[in-house]
Amino acid sequence: MRPMNTPASPTAPENAPRADGDAAPDAARPGAVPQIALVTGASRGLGFALAEALAGAGVQVVATARTQGALEELDDRIRAAGGGSVALAPLDLTNEAGLRGLCRALHDRWGRIDLLVHCAVHAPPLSPAGHIAEKDFDRSIAVTLTASQRLVAFVEPLLRAAPAGRAVFFEDDRAGLPFFGAWAAAKGGQIALARAWAAECARTGPDIRILQPRPMPTGTRARFYPGQRPADLSHPRDEAARLLPQILAP
Repeated sequence: MRPMNTPASPTAPENAPRADGDAAPDAARPGAVPQIALVTGASRGLGFALAEALAGAGVQVVATARTQGALEELDDRIRAAGGGSVALAPLDLTNEAGLRGLCRALHDRWGRIDLLVHCAVHAPPLSPAGHIAEKDFDRSIAVTLTASQRLVAFVEPLLRAAPAGRAVFFEDDRAGLPFFGAWAAAKGGQIALARAWAAECARTGPDIRILQPRPMPTGTRARFYPGQRPADLSHPRDEAARLLPQILAP
């Protein structure tokens, strides 16, 4: 496996991503400078599939998620496929100091990122609005909305430092549906934030894109629709292949 983190030191942020063979895309394409993409929620579902697809396209991927074992599985799959380079950064996005340290490490290592692919969310249990457990609501807001706001603040300078920085969010509108109050509040808030950011940056960049994935057999969807047959849904790898041109298009 590629090393996860550098040890904490006065000159190395605690969450500095590291990967052996980081120069692979340059070696494969002499003189080329690979794009650098930060992918959140990369341990499963669409985030996992997009990280794999981006690496296969020669992008230097920095993959972050809470689950180190799943990130190692991602690394194994990319290596087995002969894909590009991936740096693994296990991190809970609600850890403000850890997120700040990761973004500082990205600055120190590359001076920029070209692409943010933001897939990390928390799916709370479905519940009537008057009976939502406070801990479930708070966790959903913390992961899906508050962490997104911090991420925007921390990555905007990194994206502005790139020649054509862009950030990608994913729509999942459940506003007004019964029992989806906690999810709709958090995810709807995240997308409202992204739309405001897009309007603010329309002339100056970075380019903010909001894409609409097709329904997939992910853990989030299984929580919301437990009886749905996976065979009736799009596989995350197929969705990643469909969305990748929209993500990488200038």
